[in-house]
Amino acid sequence: MSPARILATLGMACISLPTFAQSPAPNYFVANCFNCHGTEGRGHSTIPALAGLSKTYIIEQMNAFKAGTRQATLMHQLSKGYTDDEIAIAAAYFAAQKK
Repeated sequence: MSPARILATLGMACISLPTFAQSPAPNYFVANCFNCHGTEGRGHSTIPALAGLSKTYIIEQMNAFKAGTRQATLMHQLSKGYTDDEIAIAAAYFAAQKK
């Protein structure tokens, strides 16, 4: 491949990056939740299930973790790393999953 073609290809890749950064796929935010809650949000052992809970309820609980009014082992720390929009995206994903 010629140097000009390589540069053109890299340039096209860079052009698409801002679009991805502005509107990521829903699973981008949800993927971190999968480690504990499972890919479909059904939980396991002592980890609560999220699948099928209302979007509003999930958002309320995440905001309670962020505010420190709901205590947890990790969620009060993890929740602080998400914006309101990211929480809404994750909540919509889990609300859409079957229990």
